[in-house]
Amino acid sequence: MDRTPPLETIALAIRRERERLGISSAELARRAGIAKSTLSQLEAGTGNPSVETLWAIAVVADVPFSALVDPPASSIRVVRAHERPAVRSEDSPFTGALLSACPPGARRDVHVITSEPGEPRRADPHLPGTIEHLVVASGRWSAGPDGEEVDLDPGDYLTFPGDRPHAYRAHSPGATAVLVMEYR
Repeated sequence: MDRTPPLETIALAIRRERERLGISSAELARRAGIAKSTLSQLEAGTGNPSVETLWAIAVVADVPFSALVDPPASSIRVVRAHERPAVRSEDSPFTGALLSACPPGARRDVHVITSEPGEPRRADPHLPGTIEHLVVASGRWSAGPDGEEVDLDPGDYLTFPGDRPHAYRAHSPGATAVLVMEYR
């Protein structure tokens, strides 16, 4: 097991946080109470950081210690169509696949939905203030609040209040759409 510090990650993180603060290396070193040469080595990825040094930098930068030592997560996420975790309806030929759950601080979920002609997928009202956004990828659909359903073709976009009873119905085989649930 490699027990050496992740020097490249630390170097990039210190530089990123220093630039975010808009201060020089000398000023960061002064505020953290460390030698400027130590900070220069750390930013170059050649230093040997101690826990105390990294804690001091984290305190000055007002970030968790982990922000300096954990590699950043990729902002790119791919979900291949054949790998989507599909959940089927009991009452209609409807399938939903959650693509992106609502992360902390955000208030939305992204789904891919598929359906075949047949009984509509009826949905009870969601949380008050919920807005649904639907983009048709393929096939013909009708969707919307009960009594206000709209016919949609590929590429069409529909938004409607999801806190009212609503439904989705496919009018052609293999109909697919992207559904974004926005919670307020």
